[in-house]
Formats: sequence, structure tokens, C-alpha cells
Amino acid sequence: MMLRAKLTSEVVPRLTRALSASRVLQTEYDYLVIGAGSGGMASARRAASYPGTRVAVVEHARLGGTCVNVGCVPKKLMFIAADMSYKLHHDFLHYGFEDEATGDHLGKRTHFDWPKLKARRDAYILRLNGIYERNLANSKVELIRGSAKFNEKGNVEVDGKEVLTKNVLIAVGGKPLIPDIPGKELCIDSDGFFELETLPKKVAVVGAGYIAVELAGVLNALGSDTSIFCRKEGVLRTFDDIVRTTLEDAMAKDGVHLRPHSNVARVEQAADGTKTLVLADGSKYSGYDVVIFAAVNEFQETSNSKVLAVGDVCGTPALTPVAIAAGRRLSDRLFGGMNDAKVSYKNIPTVVFSHPPIGTIGLTEEQARRKYGNDTIKVYTSRFVNMYYGLINEVDESTGEPKDKPKTAMKLVCAGKEEKVVGLHMIGMAADEILQGFGVAVKMGATKADFDNCIAIHPTAGEELVTLAPWGLSGRG
Repeated sequence: MMLRAKLTSEVVPRLTRALSASRVLQTEYDYLVIGAGSGGMASARRAASYPGTRVAVVEHARLGGTCVNVGCVPKKLMFIAADMSYKLHHDFLHYGFEDEATGDHLGKRTHFDWPKLKARRDAYILRLNGIYERNLANSKVELIRGSAKFNEKGNVEVDGKEVLTKNVLIAVGGKPLIPDIPGKELCIDSDGFFELETLPKKVAVVGAGYIAVELAGVLNALGSDTSIFCRKEGVLRTFDDIVRTTLEDAMAKDGVHLRPHSNVARVEQAADGTKTLVLADGSKYSGYDVVIFAAVNEFQETSNSKVLAVGDVCGTPALTPVAIAAGRRLSDRLFGGMNDAKVSYKNIPTVVFSHPPIGTIGLTEEQARRKYGNDTIKVYTSRFVNMYYGLINEVDESTGEPKDKPKTAMKLVCAGKEEKVVGLHMIGMAADEILQGFGVAVKMGATKADFDNCIAIHPTAGEELVTLAPWGLSGRG
């Protein structure tokens, strides 16, 4: 009895204290970042650059977040592959590159190996994951592996262990969401696209945003019979009309089936494993190997006023450079004494890696007219055939008539007497690369006269933006 009493009165409390201590990481951090994506990594490394700041990042998955693993990077690689495929099958012959045996398009006897492309793409991503981890180590940021959550006290726990910290940043990003409809388990989301082991013969992409048109363009160019199902009138409804309508026309000519006003009510699977989309009006579309939902993003949010957040989780523009800039400026405020450091969300340049690509910054024409009034807006537009297509003369096999050549379209939206450029929109070959420099000009408040006064670089597509009308004259009102 004496031994039992001693254990109870002395040993058990000590064991309890020891157990409690083992559930708390002993290091107290100045800054704990939950999520090792673009915004979180940038903020953590910037914070650690300030002397005496102890920083840790919590991550349960591969480093780099959406952009590196299932977003910008692998998507751009697939865009490049799709562009190569299209040129191989359509364009190279017109520049003198032909099958030596048949004199035909090189693509006709070229085998596309999806598994090989996937393996090389995935290996590249793994290398980037390693670079991200080394960057953390070089910046003296500790990496804590595990899943984080907030406990009842409002403190952070990682896999059951409490982490002491003065500041917490949530940078967990967003995740794609498949609507809760019958048959949702038969579908994949945009993340699942990167897990496909083979190129589907026939695919349905449900959505109208940039992810939907990017994935549809890639799959179509690589050889899939591709359809886009949109709930409303068409794709990219928040974009300027000139890029939206030009894209829809280009995709239709390339063979993508655009199905507007198509509200998917359920998905069914046939005996052969193919899927059928049943729309709200009862119509059915069958025979799809893969159904991809690229329509909705769900953001995890917190109501804890003491917790900071950057990136997709905030509902700000879901763009990697935006998250990086916001993360760095947040750390500058917290640890660098830069109390006014913040990101301006005005005039953020954006590209869509569709086929053809899109570049846009500022207000659409419709938005500008609403904001400034019709009388103060002048719009300059141009549609032209890129010089690249000068030697390409394809014939429609069904009619024997020459095919229309792809068009590049550009628009400047100008406001006020000084004709300040408040919107710039373009679609066509290399629009994604052209935009960056013009983005600087728009951000700095350039006017139409500034554009006019810039000497054109000839022959380029970009020169069209500085030669849109006679010097100093207004476009249409």
C-alpha cells in the first residue's frame, strides 16, 4: 500500500508533466507558416532573412503547393507538349519539314507517348520539390512534417503536438471541388488530370473558366476528342469580349465541342466503363473515358482574428505571383518594420495558357464603361494574321476550300481626355510572353500617346499594340 501511494502521489504527476511536455514542441517560433506553397514559402524565407527571427513551415505533402505540383508548372509543360503536337501535325510541312518517305506531315507517322511525357514531367516536379526543400534549409527555415490544426486553446497542433509561436500564417491554398451530384465518384478534378496514366480517347471537361479551357486545349491538341460543358453562354465570361469570342471561335475550328447552357445533373457509367453526362434538361452525352470537373474552387477559411493568411485561401486572385508578393510584404510588415508594405491588387497581369494563349491586364471594355461612363471611353482594336501563318495554307478536306488562318486579336481600352490605358487584352500566338512588358506600362499609368510614341519592333506581333491607330487620334467611342 505504501508503494502504491508513493506511485500515486509522486510518480504519476511527474509522468503526467513529462507526457504533457512531450506533446509540446519545445522551440518557440516567431513565425509559423502552415503550407509550403508559393505564398507560404516566400513569406517564411523573407521572415527568416531578418536577424533573430525563428521561422518554421508546416507541410504534410510535397513542397511547392498547387503551382509546382498540380498547377502552373506541370500545366505549362503540358501546354508546351500540346503546342508541339499541333505544329507537328499542321505547321511544319509548310516550312519544308516533311516525312522523308511520304512527303507528308511529320505527325502522321509520329507516335505520341503520354506515359513517357508524364514520367519526365513528374521527375521534373520532384527535382523542384528538392530545390524548395534546399531553399528552406539555406534560409534557416525549419520544416515540420505533418498536418496542422488549431486546438481548443487556439494554438497550433501538428499531428498531436502543440507548436508554440507568436505569429501564425495560413497559406494552405485552395482545392478543386466536384459538385455533389449523383456519379461524382466517376469524375476527376483538375488535380486528377495530372494523375492520368494514358491519354483518354474521349473526354468531357465541365467548366467555363481558365482551367477548363487550358485542359481542354491540351487534350484536344494531343489527340483526345474533347468537349467543354458550360452552365451559361460560353467560356471565360469575366474576360473581355474580344478574347472570349476569339477563343471560342478558335477552339471550335480546332475541333473542341463547345456545349453552352449545359448544367450537368448526374454522371452515369456504362457496362464498358465509359461515362454518360445527363444534363438538367434530360439530354445525354455518352462515351467519355474521362470526365473532368474544372468549375469550382473551395477555399478553407478561418475566423480566428489573430491568424494571418495569404494566397488562394484569402479569395484574392488565385495567381502564384500574387501569393508570393503578398507573403513577402506580410513578412516585411511583421519583422522588417515596413508598416505600409502591402500588395496592390489593381492591374494584375494575367495569362491563360489556352490554345491560342491569352494575355490581359486591367478593366474589360464593359467594366471600363460602367466605371468611367461611355462618353469617356475610347477603344482601339486590331485583328490580324500572325506572320507565322504566312506560309501555312491548309485545305479543308471536306470542302476543298482554303482554311481560315488563326487570328490574333488585340484591344486597348482608354479612359479620359488623356486616354489613360485602363485595359489591355490580347489573344494569339505568344500573347502570354508579350504581356509582361506592357503590364509594366499599364501599371505605371501609360496613356495611348505613350504607346504611340514607342517605336515599333518590326516584324513582331507586339508592335501592333503601339500602332493601333494614327498618332494621337481616337478610336471608336
